[in-house]
Amino acid sequence: MSLIQDSASVSELLASNGSGIKTARKGDEDMQERFLKLLVTQMQNQDPLSPMDNAEVTSQMAQISTVSGIDKLNTTLEKLVADSDARRSFEAAAMIGRSVLVPGKDMQLENQAAIGGFELAESVDKLTVTVKDSAGITVREIDLGAQAAGVGTFVWDGMANNGNAAADGQYSFALKAMRADKEVSASALAFGSVSSASAGKEGALLEVGRLGYVGMDDVKKIF
Repeated sequence: MSLIQDSASVSELLASNGSGIKTARKGDEDMQERFLKLLVTQMQNQDPLSPMDNAEVTSQMAQISTVSGIDKLNTTLEKLVADSDARRSFEAAAMIGRSVLVPGKDMQLENQAAIGGFELAESVDKLTVTVKDSAGITVREIDLGAQAAGVGTFVWDGMANNGNAAADGQYSFALKAMRADKEVSASALAFGSVSSASAGKEGALLEVGRLGYVGMDDVKKIF
């Protein structure tokens, strides 16, 4: 006979170790030692009239290499993820006290100055900013002219369309971008300062004042 009676076959052993990767995985050296012992015993007790051929031995060796390789790959990936999370947390902590631009349309007017931002996928011939108060009433329209693709900023001097100075407080703004006679997409970016950093389910989070918490990937520009 080609296999020892009452012993698990090599394939069964491999299947058992393959599923064990997800539960209680054993070390690579232990798994390979068990495999080699079983393979040697199997070859010693094979039927002389029907010996194992080279293809079968090669196939079984390939299986153990695959299982071992997957185990090592999983371990490496876990380490890379852990290292990446640690690095991102360190980067987030280093941003405390810095100012950033993140997706949003809010802006805070203080001492006749408010900062806003925009992101353009393509260059435009004209970009217009419409500033509105808390009631949604237009306070000021600002023509920024032609703008290149990418992230940019603008400063509102606090003056309203009627020539009077607007009161300090929170405002919002909308963008209208034109290329030739066609309106193109423009994303509004809010300006704020990072006050703290914390860990979240999706990675490091930054607390940006009144703008709340944002992810590291949401930061479009750092000042």
